[in-house]
Amino acid sequence: MVKLIVGPKGTGKTKSLVELVRQAVDKENGSVVCLEKERNLTYDIPYTVRLIHVCDYDFGSIEFFKGFISGLHAANYDITHIFIDSLFKMFDEPDMEKVAKLLDELDAFGKKENINFTITATADPEKIADNIKKYC
Repeated sequence: MVKLIVGPKGTGKTKSLVELVRQAVDKENGSVVCLEKERNLTYDIPYTVRLIHVCDYDFGSIEFFKGFISGLHAANYDITHIFIDSLFKMFDEPDMEKVAKLLDELDAFGKKENINFTITATADPEKIADNIKKYC
């Protein structure tokens, strides 16, 4: 399952994400992973969460991102939730059609492997396409 939290900059998306991470740690029995673009959440989320700074890797394409997620799962089958902060900022040039396809693929992968995805993205909720809005 994919849940997308969308809003303009400064609307509290990351704060909501941090609270959801804390809830997941308390309620879920598996591993919780959080991906962020920069090193902003180090002291905000529980130490038991596997925090990955995307800036340490050469994320540029959506294809690399899909492979990265698959690699996370291959290394740890106990992952129950993956949180992703600022999805659109992780790619050099986010093509919204490719982003929509990525969300569809994450949703299918999550259902198959029993992984929840909670993702934040900076955008005007009224201006995103319906194929992305369905995850909001």
